[in-house]
Amino acid sequence: MRGISGKRVLITGAASGIGRVTAQRFYDEGATLLLCDLKPLEQTDLAAAFPERLQYVAANVASAEGLAAIEAAIADGGIDVLINNAGITKDKSALKMTESDWDAVIAVNLTAVFRLSQLAARAMKQQGRGGVILSAASVVAHYGNFGQANYVATKAGVIGMTKTLARELGRAGIRVNAVAPGFIDTPMARAVPEANLANLCERTPLNRLGLPEEIAAAYAFLASDDAAFITATCLNVDGGLVM
Repeated sequence: MRGISGKRVLITGAASGIGRVTAQRFYDEGATLLLCDLKPLEQTDLAAAFPERLQYVAANVASAEGLAAIEAAIADGGIDVLINNAGITKDKSALKMTESDWDAVIAVNLTAVFRLSQLAARAMKQQGRGGVILSAASVVAHYGNFGQANYVATKAGVIGMTKTLARELGRAGIRVNAVAPGFIDTPMARAVPEANLANLCERTPLNRLGLPEEIAAAYAFLASDDAAFITATCLNVDGGLVM
């Protein structure tokens, strides 16, 4: 896509799932990758998959040390695109959810998204060439989901934060958008009983699970020059689940 080649792209949660597929998409488009995940590099396939144009930071995005390591990496080479992909779940019904369950999900899925966006925006503004900030929301932010009060709160928060950051950063040429996946065919989804998967597909007008590559394509489009006039948007990639 236009305007991705040569850009430096930070992707969190990049060692597996949607983050890993997104890293591959941007690498194939010619981007320079700054990837972050909890695992040490040698416990991933990233070095082999991306033999050049790769910098890796093993960090917990919810920790002060992790954020400091990412900030140092940004300062070392600059940043053009941030993709806040890292996220966790700790599902329980509201009456059974502990303070620890709540705090852990808020820390990774919301607070870290804000802190990383703040770091990236400061660097982008200093560089003076604009930039793009993209964050993972979820369709459950639009309708709620049983047992996910903490997760849904974070994803709804990401959508609201996206709109606010877009308003604040637009004059610096920084575009801010979110992507809200529906039910995506990942190992986590495949662990769900077959009958439940069939029900999820029935609820989706396109009658199937989405593919991680389809989420990566949405990120690539929103990061590209083809989306140069798109900001403050939450793009649902959900097969029509939310109308």
